[in-house]
Amino acid sequence: MRTLDDLLAEGVAGRRVLVRADLNVPLRDGVITDDGRIRAVLPTLRALTEAGAKVVVCSHLGRPKGAPDPKYSLRPVAERLQQSLPGQVSFATDTVGESASAAVAALNNGDLVLLENLRFNPGETSKDEAERSAFAAQLAAFADVYVDDAFGAVHRKHASVYDVPKLLPHYAGGLVLREVEVLRRLTGDPERPYVVVLGGAKVSDKLGVISNLLPRVDKLLIGGGMCFTLLAASGHDVGDSLLESDQIDTCKQLLAEASEKLVLPVDVVVARDISEDAETQVVEAAGGIQAGWKGLDIGPRTVELFAEHLRQARTVFWNGPMGVFEVAPFAAGTRAVAEAVSAVNGLSVVGGGDSAAAVRTLGLDEAAFGHISTGGGASLEYLEGKTLPGLAALED
Repeated sequence: MRTLDDLLAEGVAGRRVLVRADLNVPLRDGVITDDGRIRAVLPTLRALTEAGAKVVVCSHLGRPKGAPDPKYSLRPVAERLQQSLPGQVSFATDTVGESASAAVAALNNGDLVLLENLRFNPGETSKDEAERSAFAAQLAAFADVYVDDAFGAVHRKHASVYDVPKLLPHYAGGLVLREVEVLRRLTGDPERPYVVVLGGAKVSDKLGVISNLLPRVDKLLIGGGMCFTLLAASGHDVGDSLLESDQIDTCKQLLAEASEKLVLPVDVVVARDISEDAETQVVEAAGGIQAGWKGLDIGPRTVELFAEHLRQARTVFWNGPMGVFEVAPFAAGTRAVAEAVSAVNGLSVVGGGDSAAAVRTLGLDEAAFGHISTGGGASLEYLEGKTLPGLAALED
């Protein structure tokens, strides 16, 4: 796999470099609420612009339906890039149309243009290879070389990720390389004890990664909404908590095969509704949750149980919050687990997505963690053992 350093050694002055970035940041009323993904790609953009490249950046944002939608515009991201980079940053109001063509043609050495949201074009995500390839060809026409620094998108077989590298000399950006290096440490020969913490809503989303990780880990701690299907499979009442009834038999089999490694909550915080002023109770998981109440966070005894396993760990991977952390009464479990992960005496990896958002939302020190991934879905699929199309394209 050729790298950004290889490209810089070849020389990029005057060359047009198409950078696939992951600028899929959360917006509220057009204002960026978390710029972590922007900051993550800045080193690559600075290295290229300072070396005199003409940089064309493309990214998706949100899930528009293959047509322009103002609420998913990347314009606020272009404004943030201009604040963060020393050179000239312009914004194209389309992806491969007149505005993009004119902006790319006008680039001087060291300048950068951000194209409008890739997903405004149906060809970006199309399952029709001809349509996807045609859109990729239009993107590739803007550049001499291609750099993928969008780790959060490498598990997608999309035009800008999978098809463009077939058309241009291609290189892995620094962010992608760092992500892969860390994940290889988790799947290779990690220092032990190796503890994984999984949360989030649905256990069905995590069954593949659980099955692949169980032979490798020493302990797998389960919280979040997904724990209630496993608790139900253990014979406990879960009240009105999130439950995937069709997964109970699968979870029973999982518990039978790996009960010594799986650690479930021993108590949970419950409420009748999700609100800032919700009436909450702590109940023992084995005692069950009454009808009308739902589990929304792990309880204090579970926090201490999880923290004890994390104190002993030398390698930790955490993906998924322990509760509805965005609402204050249900944030304590996620905060406590995040703090325990940050204190690990060894490699601590936050697996992107809601976990990374929780670190920032709760005001925790990002520098205290060994690595915060920019791609939750990509991280999980890598750990699940799947081939990621974007990485495969770079290795070709």
